[in-house]
Amino acid sequence: MSVEQTNVVDAIGIERDSDRAILTITDHLPFGGRDEERLLLLQDKLNAYLAFIESGELLQAYPDACGRKVTVDIVFKHEPIGPALAFLERAQQVMASAGIPLIWRSFSPEPNENEPEDRGA
Repeated sequence: MSVEQTNVVDAIGIERDSDRAILTITDHLPFGGRDEERLLLLQDKLNAYLAFIESGELLQAYPDACGRKVTVDIVFKHEPIGPALAFLERAQQVMASAGIPLIWRSFSPEPNENEPEDRGA
């Protein structure tokens, strides 16, 4: 699943530390270039997640979420920049007003085989 499939929930699970139900969006697309189109996809995906939660469909699809607080987590392959950060901050406010925290993080690509690893001198 990915951000390009706007009507699909990418992943659902229970976070052990917080006991929250976490709905994850995976976003592998690079930033730069056609960010407007890409952010519209992300907006559609977030709206679909919000509808999925608010309609009760989450509890039907994943009964373990019953009685738990819900968080939406976006996992980016590439670090968000520029307009994407502004979008995420606005989206975070909108989701918070619905009582659903929005968090995001990014994973850096694996180190290049030709570059020495920093092993903490």
